Amino acid sequence: MTRVKWAGPKMALDLSDQETHLLPLKRERRHTASRVGRPQVLADTAVTQDRERILRPLGFRFGISGPHAARTMMLADLRVLLAHVPAESARADFADAIVADNVLGKPTRKSRELAFRHLTVLYALDPDIPLYRALRRLWPLNPLAQPLLALCVALARDPLLRSMHAFILQQPVGTIVSREGVEAQLGALHPDRFSAASRRSFAQNVAGTWLAAGLLSGRVHKSRISPSIYPENITLCAFMGYLEGRSGQRIFSSPWMQALDVPIGTQELLVQRASERDLLLYRHAGEVQEMGFPGYLRPEESHLRGEVARVL
Repeated sequence: MTRVKWAGPKMALDLSDQETHLLPLKRERRHTASRVGRPQVLADTAVTQDRERILRPLGFRFGISGPHAARTMMLADLRVLLAHVPAESARADFADAIVADNVLGKPTRKSRELAFRHLTVLYALDPDIPLYRALRRLWPLNPLAQPLLALCVALARDPLLRSMHAFILQQPVGTIVSREGVEAQLGALHPDRFSAASRRSFAQNVAGTWLAAGLLSGRVHKSRISPSIYPENITLCAFMGYLEGRSGQRIFSSPWMQALDVPIGTQELLVQRASERDLLLYRHAGEVQEMGFPGYLRPEESHLRGEVARVL
């Protein structure tokens, strides 16, 4: 079974959803450059909004909030749920399994309803969402790849978790990552938004997710480690870049590939291994690289991907 561990330099990832604030422009003649720049800012804002509109039905979520304000990525629950509910099941079937049948063993109906809501936000649980279908396609192939598969989908769907991912990637391997450090980073990213109790809860939840995903180890004092990366992980991250309209070499530079925190040479090696297992299609001749995902998208979804490629 192919896996790669990397303990080299960390690559920063900035996937946070930023609001664009347009400042009033003065009319003095010497500020011509500012007046020229404003239409570009407006255009960039329109492009961002249009891009997000197209990406949402493909599985991505945007905004400023997410389940990690109250939960981790719920890996243990996800494993039980996906083992119980077939891949082609509709979201209503997941609701029945969690709330009516209580397959997750929650103590009250309220806790079952909350679990369904958080898992739906984190993973979509809808076969009409291509990102979820890709997760289900890859999930049973390798249990060791599941923690990072879950993390990457959670990053795509929880803006709060996404805003913190650069922080963990920037921590050198072996560094102690304290709850207080996570709280301070959260406060710097979202000033005046969270109470002290909320920051503490979020820090515990996001640290729990990093621990489950293999980015941290330890019970009391958590230290940064490098997770093992498998072809299933590289396939999902490459597909996420592909959904965003990237193609060829540009897929390797997507923030989703950077989220795995491995150098480009290792990425290419893993993609080649994935291609050999028919997880994706990869051709490399000289400086020309082609990547495809046969069977991953429906015709209307391929059309949406084409739209987002034009505004990338």
